[in-house]
Amino acid sequence: MKTLVYLLPLIIVTLTLTGCVIPFFSNKDSKEQAGVPEEKVAVVKTKKGTFVIEFYTESAPVAVENFKKLIGQKFYDGLTFHRIVDALGLNIVQGGCPKGDGTGSPGWTIVDEYTNPNQRKHMRGTVAMARANMPNSSGSQFYICLKPQPHLDGQYTTFGGVIQGMDVVDLLKIGDIMTTIRLEAKSKYVKATEN
Repeated sequence: MKTLVYLLPLIIVTLTLTGCVIPFFSNKDSKEQAGVPEEKVAVVKTKKGTFVIEFYTESAPVAVENFKKLIGQKFYDGLTFHRIVDALGLNIVQGGCPKGDGTGSPGWTIVDEYTNPNQRKHMRGTVAMARANMPNSSGSQFYICLKPQPHLDGQYTTFGGVIQGMDVVDLLKIGDIMTTIRLEAKSKYVKATEN
């Protein structure tokens, strides 16, 4: 036992020097020190206010990565919301079209993920990829549900949800501009729960 007591400091120093993580800090610190990136959210600024979207990576990894890529390119900055509560009975707010009329794209399309068993339902605040009337035609356009839209489940890829500022989304009108969308640490908007 005495040998172990004497060797313990040597073991700790060796583990530290070799890059092994020693669990003597909080869960948040351990993630940061272990090189695990902090979860990000999309912060959407408009003249009506700001709203925040969390990502459902387990539901739609391709759509989430595509959306993050476009945000990183500042693709959405200055684009408008071009569709709000239409004649088809859809209670949604849609944007992300570079042409501003629902016909534009970023120059590529992504695969549909609405058959993923982890897909979430179209509830109030759900964010999903808009697409043309053919499979795998989503690109940059997305919509936010103003109320549940169960008839869209299994037809369109849901990839996120509004976690703050849904009152701002409710105020949006056709022609309102996304001033900026930026990726920020989720911890700035949601308090972490201790395990």
